[in-house]
Amino acid sequence: MATQTAAAAAAKRPPFQKILDPTKVGTWQVARRPPIEQGSVIQGRVRDQNSNAFKDHQVKEGVRLRKALNAITHGKNIFVYHNIRTNQVVYSLTRYLEEHSVLKQLIYHGKKTVPSSLRKDMWVPYYSVHFSEPKIGLRAYHLLREFSMQRQLAPPRSLISITESWLAQRRPRDPKAAGEFDEKYANKMGWLMEKKDRARAVMDQKATSVADISAVLAIQEQEVADGFADGKRGYLTKTARRRRREARAKEEKKRLEQSERVEKFADTLSGPMVEYTIREVQDTTGAVEGMGVKILWTDVHNARFAKSWPERVRHGELDLSRDHVMSTQKDVYDVKILADGEFKEKGAVAETN
Repeated sequence: MATQTAAAAAAKRPPFQKILDPTKVGTWQVARRPPIEQGSVIQGRVRDQNSNAFKDHQVKEGVRLRKALNAITHGKNIFVYHNIRTNQVVYSLTRYLEEHSVLKQLIYHGKKTVPSSLRKDMWVPYYSVHFSEPKIGLRAYHLLREFSMQRQLAPPRSLISITESWLAQRRPRDPKAAGEFDEKYANKMGWLMEKKDRARAVMDQKATSVADISAVLAIQEQEVADGFADGKRGYLTKTARRRRREARAKEEKKRLEQSERVEKFADTLSGPMVEYTIREVQDTTGAVEGMGVKILWTDVHNARFAKSWPERVRHGELDLSRDHVMSTQKDVYDVKILADGEFKEKGAVAETN
C-alpha cells in the first residue's frame, strides 16, 4: 500500500524543468542522428531501420535539426580554433567545426598547406567571443574573415622577411649545422624568406588573430556610434519595400518551421520525470549587457597579443575540454570574470618604481 501511495504521489508530481543550451545540443550524437518514429513514411513507403533510405533520411534530419538549433543563437557567438601544427586560425559560428566551413577559410600557399579533409585532432579551441546582438556578431565575423584573408593574400613585407628573431628561432642546435646555417644567411638580412618559410610564416595566425579581434571591436565602437545596428534604414523605393516584406514573411515562415522542429526534438528528449526546454541560456555575469563583449580563452594570457582592449570587453577562461568541441565558461572560485579593461588581472599587484 505504501509503495502504491508513493508511486501515485510521484505521478502527480510535476516533472523537473531543465533548460538546454542550443549551442551544446548540436554537438550531441542524438542531434546528429535524431530518433525517427517507427512506421514513418520515407521516400513513399515505410522503411526498415537498417535500410540505406532510413539512414540517409536520418542524416538529413540531423542536418535540418542542427540548422534549427544554430538559428536560435546565430551571430551571437564566434568560436575560434587553431591548428596545433601550423598555428592556422579558423572562425566558426557554431561550437563545433564544420568541414566545409573550415576548408573554405584555408588559403593555398603551396604543397600540403591545405588539407583534403578536416582532422579534428589537429584543431583545438583557442577563444570564443560573445555578443548581445546578432547583427554586431555577424559583422565582427565578417571583418575577422576579411582581415585573415587580406593578410594571407597580401602579407606585409616585415612578416615574410628574414630577421634576427627569425634566424634565432630557426638556427639548428648542432654546432656544425649551425655554422652552415649562419654561412647561408650571413648576407641575407632583410631578404624575402624562401617559399616554404614564407608559407609557414603567413599561415601562423595565432598572434595576429588576437590583434584582429581587438581591432574589430574598436572599429565596431565607432560603427555603433554612427548608428550601425539601430534598425533604421534610408529611403526605399516601392519595389524595395515589397521585396523587404516578402523577405521578412519568408524568414518568419522559416523561423516557425525551425521553432517547431526544435520543440518536437525537446519533447522527444523529455520524459515523465524531466521536461527539457531548448532555448538561449542567459548570461549571468552581466558582461554582455548593452554593447558589452565577453571573450573566453583557453589560456587567458594569450590576450596579451593585443596592445589594448576596448573598455566594454570582459575576459574570462574556457573550461578544459577533452575533445575538439569548444567548452563553456570556467568558474574559478566563484569569480565569473578574470580580467577587464586593458587586461589587468584582478588581484594582481601593480608594479611600482
